[in-house]
Amino acid sequence: MIPPAPATWPQPDGTPVSCLEKLRVLRENHAELTQVLQDAFDDAVLMGVDEAAMRHLLAEMVHGLESPKRSGAGK
Repeated sequence: MIPPAPATWPQPDGTPVSCLEKLRVLRENHAELTQVLQDAFDDAVLMGVDEAAMRHLLAEMVHGLESPKRSGAGK
């Protein structure tokens, strides 16, 4: 089970994000990502992919995310 969205979202200095609009977007993104990850995992396992291998693949995808703060990365 994927954990629920965190109660607070820490900023780099450790203080929590307090902007209501940002918090709304973060909650929505968490909910959408939870659904997409679960769907992808379910599909893979039902098509015969090893559960541990799929978890590893998903973790590697997260590990490989590029920061939008680096030049040329992000949207």
